[in-house]
Amino acid sequence: MKHFHLVLVLSCLALAAMLPACHSNASNAGQDEKQLQKAAEQGDSEAVKLLRMAAEQGDVKAQFRLGKCYLTGDGVEKDMTEAAKWWRMAAEQGDVLAQYNLGVCYQNGDGVKEDLTEAVKWFRKAAEQGNAVAQFSLGICYLHGDGVEKDMAQAAKWWRMAADQGNVMAQYNLGLCYQRGEGVEQDYAEAVKWFRKVAEQDNEPAKETLKEQDD
Repeated sequence: MKHFHLVLVLSCLALAAMLPACHSNASNAGQDEKQLQKAAEQGDSEAVKLLRMAAEQGDVKAQFRLGKCYLTGDGVEKDMTEAAKWWRMAAEQGDVLAQYNLGVCYQNGDGVKEDLTEAVKWFRKAAEQGNAVAQFSLGICYLHGDGVEKDMAQAAKWWRMAADQGNVMAQYNLGLCYQRGEGVEQDYAEAVKWFRKVAEQDNEPAKETLKEQDD
């Protein structure tokens, strides 16, 4: 079985746009937040005003959704500073998607001054709540030493958590860790196990890796 030196998959970070259903406390709105979000996406500035009312009253989901409006320009001018502001409020209340998004903002310098230590802080908070994308992202930080000391054992640890939840990139990276003996004890059988999980999801790089492992 040949040993191939493969480049670890780099993080492709994107701001979370998932919108869990949650009813607004703004009773005069006459709609729940999901309906307001849809209206905002259609450019309804009045819907954004109602979201803002709920957000200003401390409604965490409204704060997250209002941040998304500023990200996408739905019903307001695009403004990453405002997006980061509202995500911070939601993140400080424990909203996992806001925590992840705020981490991305700090990593990329979007709406805030770039600060990799802060990025790691927020990725970790989201990762500790079980968010698979945040777990994968935190592993990438440990891979490159972005905001933390390089530590492949920590990278592999967080990728395993994400991989166990089905995150394809984490599964592939974990397979590479076992193939190369980085952060874990080298184990070709375990590497093949993770590559196979990825290949079963029709991932061409994983399929090619499995072919090379068999040569």
